[in-house]
Amino acid sequence: MNLYSIGKPIVNVIYHVLFKITVIGSENIPEQGGVLICSNHMSNFDPPFVGVSMKRKLSFLAKAELFKIPLIGWIFWHLRAFPVRRGAGDRGAIRTALELLRDGHVLLMFPEGHRNLEHSRMKKGLSGAGFFALKTDAVVVPCAIIGTYKFRSKMKIIFGTPIDTTIMKDQRLKSSEATTVVMEHIQALLDEHTGPTA
Repeated sequence: MNLYSIGKPIVNVIYHVLFKITVIGSENIPEQGGVLICSNHMSNFDPPFVGVSMKRKLSFLAKAELFKIPLIGWIFWHLRAFPVRRGAGDRGAIRTALELLRDGHVLLMFPEGHRNLEHSRMKKGLSGAGFFALKTDAVVVPCAIIGTYKFRSKMKIIFGTPIDTTIMKDQRLKSSEATTVVMEHIQALLDEHTGPTA
């Protein structure tokens, strides 16, 4: 049993003590095969929240600086995170992500590339999510995180219907254009679940 398997149930309990959690659409995550989960990004609490909200093990990218911190870096490695040098076109991180998806793992990405405190309105994204959607056969699942991570506040996570990437590939979209399509699906989930009747 590894650190991820030990830590996940513990983190799950902690999150359910701290917050009132609702998970919607977890059935949209395939039980097997490569899956690219693309989500809005509000907080450093997001990756564990996504991880405890699904059955499968989750890998995610984290800024390289975190891996240089004693103990923290070791924990990140064992929680299936891997480093990325932001703004540097990190070929190593790209190669690792491609291998994970092609080998049938689940990878979490935040298309915006950084935290966005506006919560319900996404900003311009980077090309990474679109690149992986176009370059692999992974199922792309949009994800929306809604809430404020305040003690006992309501937190909602929604996994949307998988995006049909064949259309993007047939249209030969650029990576940036594919990312825009992915973000539109995330924004649609945010709009649907943050309205007055949500």
